[in-house]
Amino acid sequence: MAKRCSHEGVVAGAKAAIVASVAAAVPTLASVRMLPWARYNLNPTAQALIISTVAGAAYFIVADKTVLASARKNSFNNIVNTSDIQA
Repeated sequence: MAKRCSHEGVVAGAKAAIVASVAAAVPTLASVRMLPWARYNLNPTAQALIISTVAGAAYFIVADKTVLASARKNSFNNIVNTSDIQA
């Protein structure tokens, strides 16, 4: 059960990281092309750092929330199943 919960977290986190990467890449790359300040101050390394930071944060936040929600759901199921056995 723990492997399934962690696998669900990894899959959900990966999906969120992909969406967040696209959501961060579009405005970052557009601003570098349109805004003079961004063109001079955001080199390709800075652009990659911005996009990867957003993707990493999205991955860990969503994976953590998914694993915790799954664990919470399973702990409530165990309580219900235990009370059925005792009754």
